[in-house]
Amino acid sequence: MYRLRAAAAATAALFLTSTACGSDGSGSGDGNGTDSIEIGALSIVDTAPVHLAASHGFFARHGIKAKITPVQGGAYSASGVVSGQFDFGFSNTTTLLTAREQGLPLKAVANGVASTGQAGPGKDYSAVLVPKGSAIKSAKDLPGRNIAVNQLKNIGDTTIRAAVRRAGGDPEKLKFTEIPLSDMPAALAAGRVDAIWTVEPFQTQAIDQGAHDVCWPFAEAVDDLTVAMYFTSEKLLRDKPDLVKRFTAAINDALAHARAHPEAVRAELGKYTKIPPSVVKRIVLPKWPTAINRASVRSIADLARKDGVLKKPADVGALLP
Repeated sequence: MYRLRAAAAATAALFLTSTACGSDGSGSGDGNGTDSIEIGALSIVDTAPVHLAASHGFFARHGIKAKITPVQGGAYSASGVVSGQFDFGFSNTTTLLTAREQGLPLKAVANGVASTGQAGPGKDYSAVLVPKGSAIKSAKDLPGRNIAVNQLKNIGDTTIRAAVRRAGGDPEKLKFTEIPLSDMPAALAAGRVDAIWTVEPFQTQAIDQGAHDVCWPFAEAVDDLTVAMYFTSEKLLRDKPDLVKRFTAAINDALAHARAHPEAVRAELGKYTKIPPSVVKRIVLPKWPTAINRASVRSIADLARKDGVLKKPADVGALLP
């Protein structure tokens, strides 16, 4: 949240400068009818389709040559798109809603990733895990406990609060500690926190170290949750609508391919991540529908407003295509 605010302040001036000078910071042509673009995206399981789009020719089929640049988080993608460093980005729904509230002119153009919608051990790619022997058995037992999330006031704690409400617990008594996803299994094993909220592959890695899942916030908080989306700036959408249309078409092709060919996803993960092969073959994959679940985005916006993450009712229509 704080990183996004700092990024917003730093990039607003850059955006104004670039627009005043007439530079769109957007994909450039190579003279052969192909547009070169740069995409800011985390190197995680969620982003497998954009890598498939590059490696399997979906971008090329739509006249696009794409460079995918790894970023540390969705806030960096957002600021990079606004400043013109990136043409497109990938970020979770809460970060994009927060960015819009802070005045960043971003627009979603394609679905990114979704929860499987199924709660239960091994059924969704995101879960709250506890160590062996823990007294925590369900979401209702989480209040009063120290839970690790990778970023405070974001989609992790928002969905955990919602899952706790549904289970009859008091979300006001939840305690959160910010810990990088990669450090969570060790933090849980060392007893530094009572529980961790994480996603694949860290979920499987923590389970390998003796943890077990007790709550599945993405699946329990909102039905068929759109967790993240691909987005661009309003300026690029205005200046190069055909490029945006072709990007969306390529991503949709890749999403469909990922959904139909999970083996291709697992093979791709071995190319752009450092996930061990023994883990890649066992992780729970998310869903990759082509349609954004607009109702789920509105639900996340309402939950974020209730929790104080958003300061005012979100203009969801301004974000969604």
